[in-house]
Amino acid sequence: GMVIRAQYLEGDIPAAPVDAAWETVPTLVIPMSGQVITRPVWPEPSARSLSIRSIHNGRDIAFLLEWQDNTKNDRLTPGTFRDGVAVGLPLGDAPAFFCMGQLDHYINIWHWKADWQSDIDRRASRAAEGKGSGEVRRFEVIPRRSSSVEDLVGGGFSTLTTKQSQGRVQGKAVWKDGVWRVVMRRPLVSTDLENEARLEPGRLQAISFAIWNGENKERNGQNAVAP
Repeated sequence: GMVIRAQYLEGDIPAAPVDAAWETVPTLVIPMSGQVITRPVWPEPSARSLSIRSIHNGRDIAFLLEWQDNTKNDRLTPGTFRDGVAVGLPLGDAPAFFCMGQLDHYINIWHWKADWQSDIDRRASRAAEGKGSGEVRRFEVIPRRSSSVEDLVGGGFSTLTTKQSQGRVQGKAVWKDGVWRVVMRRPLVSTDLENEARLEPGRLQAISFAIWNGENKERNGQNAVAP
């Protein structure tokens, strides 16, 4: 099988995809295939490969995920769908079914969503806008997000549950020249052993990935997967 090594780095973990620290880390490119385990199957996804890099500093761990996507889909409107990427990590030592886990062998899923990233970026942009006299103020209802990554637990198909506590897994992403670059970051020490994957230096941990292309109307189980 393929192994992704989280390289040790002294100092702060890079939180942005464009940080120069990522250039010092080897990249592993893994193939993606269609989800054909459950209906509706999706045998022809848009994403064919995913580039992965990982860094830890003994306190936090981060993944940089990169894939080709010629369109940026970061807004949800009727009839449109978002871009996204997810990381799946089994809970405990027992292996779990890579697609949503299984009964008694749950999986912790980090699901980055392009529209959530857009909400966070737009809110930050509004806060940074000047409030000079005479300027027309523009108002927009933007959801408050603690992170662009939704932290979930799954125990089989149709069991996906959002964890009550969000924000432990942080995300930051940029789309440029037809490529998404997404960073997901979390403290290594788990605060909820029942619902949070163990991530410890020296530990071998199973991992899986999924990608959604909103332009291709991919959503839910209609996606590209790497088991």
